[in-house]
Amino acid sequence: MIFDNLTNKTLLLASQSPRRKQLLEEAGFTFIIVNTKFIEETIPKGIINADAAVFLAELKANAYISDLKANEILITADTIVCSEDTILGKPNNYDDAFKMLKSLSGKTHSVITGVNIRSVNQSISFSDKTFVKFKKMTNQEIEYYIINYKPYDKAGAYGIQEWIGLNFIEKIEGSYFNVMGLPVHLIYEHLKHF
Repeated sequence: MIFDNLTNKTLLLASQSPRRKQLLEEAGFTFIIVNTKFIEETIPKGIINADAAVFLAELKANAYISDLKANEILITADTIVCSEDTILGKPNNYDDAFKMLKSLSGKTHSVITGVNIRSVNQSISFSDKTFVKFKKMTNQEIEYYIINYKPYDKAGAYGIQEWIGLNFIEKIEGSYFNVMGLPVHLIYEHLKHF
């Protein structure tokens, strides 16, 4: 482990996201990937933006809490994309993905990742927000991306590290890695004092 305070602890990542796994590994953490019980990722009315991302991260943690052992620290996260006042989750199908990307074309949107870090005695939640500006995309470009990259497992129907990010993201304000799905710099700071 990187930190002395985690020497006798096992770090768990409750995520099937290959991007979150990669980011945590590259940040130098040793951890085990665990599955949580299936949960319906539904955001209650009245919860918006950062609160919604944190709510979903805590929901995932709550689904695992009964399996958490005394020497374990669990990390859960959820990323949402906000276009104006609309939260864009993962697209259900091609039409959904197309509609999402069309709504992001030529505009600035925010990407918010909520994180929960939990042990049997302690729980902290936080979020990070990044602003992303897309250039205008034609229908053919959107179609090409969806057909070739199948972004159905990604909030807002895109991956910043893929073709669409390389060619159409004009400006980013905030953490690039947050847009990938994990604000590693904040996790690092929180785990230092956990």
